[in-house]
Amino acid sequence: MKFFRRTDIIVIISILAVSAVSWGIHQYFFAEDKGKAEIYYYSKLVETVDLSNGDERKFSIPQDENVTLQVYRDGSIAFIESDCKDRVCIHAGKLKTTGQFAACLPNGIVVKIVPHKERDEDDVDLVIGN
Repeated sequence: MKFFRRTDIIVIISILAVSAVSWGIHQYFFAEDKGKAEIYYYSKLVETVDLSNGDERKFSIPQDENVTLQVYRDGSIAFIESDCKDRVCIHAGKLKTTGQFAACLPNGIVVKIVPHKERDEDDVDLVIGN
C-alpha cells in the first residue's frame, strides 16, 4: 500500500503551482508600491502615516496611549506594545504591502496599508496571509 498515489502528487503540485503564480502576480502588481498606513479607532480614521519617507519612530494614538506602533525605515509598520491579553496584534508582525492589515480588537484599533494614490474600485481591499 502506497502512502501517496500518483493523482495525489499531481493535485498537490497543481495547487502549489497555482499558489506560486498567484503570489507572483500579487508581488508584481501590488507589493512594489509603498503606501500609507491608515489607523482607525473604533471604525473612525484617526491618523494617516506616510510609509515612503524612510523615517523610523514609535508613537501612540491619543485615543489609546497603551497601544504603541512602530514605523520602520523599510516602509513597514507594526504593533509593538499593547495592554490586551492575547497580543494577536503584536504577533501580526510588520505590515508593508498594500491590502495588509492588523487589528487590536480589545482596544478597537485597526491598521490598514493603502496606496498613496486615490482609491478606485480596482484596488486591493485586503490581503490574507503574508
